[in-house]
Amino acid sequence: MSEQSISRIIDHTLLKADAKKEDIQKLAEEAKIHGFASVCVNPAWVAVAHEVLKDTPEVKVCTVIGFPLGASTPEVKAFEVENAIANGAGEVDMVINIGALKGQDDALVLRDIAAVVQAASGKALTKVIIETCLLTDEEKVRACKLAVEAGADFVKTSTGFSTGGATKEDISLMRATVGPNIGVKASGGVRSAEDAKVMVEAGASRIGTSGGVAIAKGEQSNSSY
Repeated sequence: MSEQSISRIIDHTLLKADAKKEDIQKLAEEAKIHGFASVCVNPAWVAVAHEVLKDTPEVKVCTVIGFPLGASTPEVKAFEVENAIANGAGEVDMVINIGALKGQDDALVLRDIAAVVQAASGKALTKVIIETCLLTDEEKVRACKLAVEAGADFVKTSTGFSTGGATKEDISLMRATVGPNIGVKASGGVRSAEDAKVMVEAGASRIGTSGGVAIAKGEQSNSSY
């Protein structure tokens, strides 16, 4: 897999609490230079990123919903999506209600995801973060099946803010669960082109990383996400 083709599946990410406007603008400029799939920023910075990328429609603005804990209500998550789309987001990565999943309340998890999918319908791509590091394999499978049932476009491993990130084993399990027609995003701990290739070979179709520039250059990133 060439570095150029890897660039096209990278969500160039900056979700740190202390990120400044200038940092977001730089992130977006880097995404234009390297042809990344998107920039992934916190909701407060969507409009800033959109302004930089407004003439580069092939690079989407992605944001996070219910981030990083997933513990807000479906109604709040739906409002976040609507607000983000109004500010220029073309993709939304939502965190599921992890406690509900672990407590076997699949109906709530399904309603949670469906609220986001419905709010984004026809306007933004939806990715569902299941936070694999906190789940058993059975829970990972159940979460992925619920995301498919709700009509999500992608399932995603991690927020990058919990106890672990993507593994090739989790990517393989998620791909086997959702089948060939749903995207799988590996995020957290992908720091080199080699890491990205391993994830793609396991079934990933998108990579979330703050080390996108280093990866695009074939270098090793020391980023934490």
